[in-house]
Amino acid sequence: MGHVPALDEPLKKTLGGNTAKVMAEHLGLHTVGDLLHHYPRRYAERGELTRLNDLPLDEHVTVVAQVSDARVHKFNAGRGQRLEVTLTDGSGRLQLVFFGRSIYHHQKELLPGRRGMFAGKVGTFRNVRQLSHPAYEMLGKDSGADTVEAWAQQLIPLYPACAQMESWKISNAVDVVLASLEATGWEAVTDPLPPALQEGRGLLPLPEALRKVHRPRTKADIEDARARLKWDEAFVLQVALARRRHADAQLPAVPRKPVAGGLLDAFDARLPFTLTEGQRQVSAEIFDDLATEHPMHRLLQGEVGSGKTMVALRAMLAVVDAGGQAAMLAPTEVLAQQHHRSVTEMMGDLAEGGMLGGSDQGTKVVLLTGSMGMAARRQALLDLVTGEAGIVIGTHALIEDKVQFHDLGLVVVDEQHRFGVEQRDALRSKGKQPPHLLVMTATPIPRTVAMTVFGDLETSVLAQLPAGRSPIASHVVPAKDKPHFLARAWERVREEAEAGHQAYVVCPRIGDEEEGANGKKKSSPESPEDEAEKRPPLAVLEVAEQLAKGPLAGLRVEVLHGRMQPDAKDDVMRRFAAGEVDVLVATTVIEVGVNVPNATAMVIMDADRFGVSQLHQLRGRVGRGSAAGLCLLVSEMPEASPARARLGAVASTLDGFELSRIDLEQRREGDVLGQAQSGVRSSLRMLAVIDDEDIITAAREEATAVVAADPELSTLPALRTALDALLDAEREEFLDKG
Repeated sequence: MGHVPALDEPLKKTLGGNTAKVMAEHLGLHTVGDLLHHYPRRYAERGELTRLNDLPLDEHVTVVAQVSDARVHKFNAGRGQRLEVTLTDGSGRLQLVFFGRSIYHHQKELLPGRRGMFAGKVGTFRNVRQLSHPAYEMLGKDSGADTVEAWAQQLIPLYPACAQMESWKISNAVDVVLASLEATGWEAVTDPLPPALQEGRGLLPLPEALRKVHRPRTKADIEDARARLKWDEAFVLQVALARRRHADAQLPAVPRKPVAGGLLDAFDARLPFTLTEGQRQVSAEIFDDLATEHPMHRLLQGEVGSGKTMVALRAMLAVVDAGGQAAMLAPTEVLAQQHHRSVTEMMGDLAEGGMLGGSDQGTKVVLLTGSMGMAARRQALLDLVTGEAGIVIGTHALIEDKVQFHDLGLVVVDEQHRFGVEQRDALRSKGKQPPHLLVMTATPIPRTVAMTVFGDLETSVLAQLPAGRSPIASHVVPAKDKPHFLARAWERVREEAEAGHQAYVVCPRIGDEEEGANGKKKSSPESPEDEAEKRPPLAVLEVAEQLAKGPLAGLRVEVLHGRMQPDAKDDVMRRFAAGEVDVLVATTVIEVGVNVPNATAMVIMDADRFGVSQLHQLRGRVGRGSAAGLCLLVSEMPEASPARARLGAVASTLDGFELSRIDLEQRREGDVLGQAQSGVRSSLRMLAVIDDEDIITAAREEATAVVAADPELSTLPALRTALDALLDAEREEFLDKG
């Protein structure tokens, strides 16, 4: 096999079988490199270990403390005995308890005045925190003043550990591995960063960074090491994305240039309003991309209601003018139907090409979903293959083998799909050459997350709302502290209805769930302060009934939720859109795609149970017409709670990017990247997408330059190796998911 690079060496070679087995099974660490990338979670200084007073119950902890007292107690009429040891760290006390024969051995070790590291699960006994039979390691055998002093200066790395493998055992293993690398020389450790980049940015060499992250002498060591290790993660990831962009740019595509006097011009001429500056600018970016001989890959970010569909539709029409077809993929049938409806409404008779009464410049717009009847489906497929239909809107049924296009030129993907590279390739194969791709998202994604998760796409942002949109006023309604505010909220809804407008009332659940689900849907993890947790979240069916009998009696109140039959849903939505329903009590099914300009008010019940971006999405459903919108966030949470702070933030700004930042700060990183791109999450250990914006931006520039100069990375074998490792992890993740 030749020489194994030092980091790929299996752990059992250096550590022995048993330790290696536990590490593989419980921590997922298999090679020397895995262990060296298992970074300390934090570093304890004597002054700031988990203070004994702050120990969390039921968690595995490691503490450094001093033995203040150790005594053997007899119980059970002298037949049993236990050793009780009291530890102190200046902040508080902790009791250790040992039973059985070994207590005299422990007593010899645990002498008052000596210090040690103790690990175990925190319990309590008679209101005193205790560790039962903890594992421990004494520090400095002779507790001479100097050893304690020397020890006090040390930064003790505390590793993410598990019950089978305490932090210091991991630490000992790291010592062994580091020692063996010192002995054989670190030359074998290949460095993925190009030397010029490392020197140019003043980053530590990899061996030094690994040494310092595990065995820092000072806090500055830790900072330097982390800065370097973050760069590795950001850079390797950005190289992967840059190579994907580079490969995409090599693909051929049919340039699609708008044609004067075609569908697009006819469409623009009928628009009852002018496009916003933002819509014009983004359209220009898209049209430039469509005109090139390489496939466009663009991410179109825009708030709900910023007019993304309009921009996408104009791109689709331009492609149809240029002789191609355009497909729009929606994540669900309901959304596909809604997009189909809104596109055909926007196009009017232009969507009836080839039909009687259709415009002579028109084209057919067909819908393709899994649940269509055979006849309709056959006709749709026929229209696609002949080119009769210029535009098709559907679910991922579009990707199936049976679907053949005459000449597919553009694919528009509505974000709710996590539309992976695999599906992209499947669709690509439908075109004579790879089609252009536009991905739309209504979730405002901070720039760095976009760069990490959608890093192979160029980004366009639609910032302003279209003219004719009205401002939305948002208020928090503290139902518990001020019940009369809630009564006033229902009066406001009634006033809107009496003025000829309509309202939504959104609830977290439906209300016909099986018993035992106890109505917990997405409840926030704030249990201690969360008094409201005692009752299940408010449900559509109950709320609708109470409103119709009580505060909204006499108004036409209807319900809408995900478990209704599709035609029942469509019927309610149609009547709501036609103004035959005053108040729609619904679950978040209305979050996406419902467009009723006459709806001016929204009341969100138990608003604290929704995420920040979800609230923002929901709110985007009102104020779509000329009358001002009103959004009331009803919550029983106490004023001082984090949940209320979140609602306050939503009420205070309409800027989705600002809110997405708040949202991300509130949630943990992992949820954000979540499953958005399979492998990303697993490869980031050090890098924090929100905090390390500057590193990610710089890494993207460096990566783009490196790949442009040497797409195959032939001069950078170490980087290739790191990249292969990342992509393998991604592939595995993807297969696991599949």
